[in-house]
Amino acid sequence: MCDTCGCSDDSPARVTLPGRSQPHSHPHTHAHSHPHPPAGRTIVIEQDLLAKNDELAAYNRGWLAERDMTALNLMSSPGAGKTSLLERTIREASGRRTFCVVEGDQETLFDADRIKATGAPVVQINTGAGCHLDADMLHRGMDALDPPEGSLLFVENVGNLVCPALFDLGESAKVVIVSVTEGDDKPLKYPHMFAAADLIVVNKTDLLPYVDFDLQRCEHDARSLNPGVTVLPLSVRSGDGMSAWYSWLDAV
Repeated sequence: MCDTCGCSDDSPARVTLPGRSQPHSHPHTHAHSHPHPPAGRTIVIEQDLLAKNDELAAYNRGWLAERDMTALNLMSSPGAGKTSLLERTIREASGRRTFCVVEGDQETLFDADRIKATGAPVVQINTGAGCHLDADMLHRGMDALDPPEGSLLFVENVGNLVCPALFDLGESAKVVIVSVTEGDDKPLKYPHMFAAADLIVVNKTDLLPYVDFDLQRCEHDARSLNPGVTVLPLSVRSGDGMSAWYSWLDAV
């Protein structure tokens, strides 16, 4: 899977539509003609791996553009609130645009089942030992999902503040979600992630009175890495700040 971050294993990612007992069985065929390495070959050079991924990401970007679709890559540490944000967004803002979701986790269908309950089309990608999605996984996920033209595709990446920042999926924008319960030092501790972000969502602001989190410090540090980035404080639970999130989605 990936020798860049040490998450390589012998098991391929599994693409599953919730409600089906078996992973999606669509043949691994693409409209693009990227080369597949010979059996037994191990890619050990990071540049080789990322170049191949970038080629596939460019294909995904073109595929999305042809269908007038927007794809957002949602990245965070586990528990920051990605799935909860999607649940509330789909339930409250689905009248603005058709939403569909690709869920990324190492195992289980837990998050895909939560999204399915909202009524939005969803597909689950289980990465096994892998700690991030890549462009090929997203292509296979979109192939299984078959999202309608003009829709907004949310891609919920595997919970991890390191490796997802390195892999272009062909997305329209990268959204990094951090919660106030994680501490305000995350931008400087994980600079590549925050430098890559088009939007930073600071979630769980309803807990600010109970945690040591300096919102101004978090914003300052994030903009020291990424001067033009937008920072949106909000609480998925209380709804505070969600209108700004919806306005950002309308404009993206």
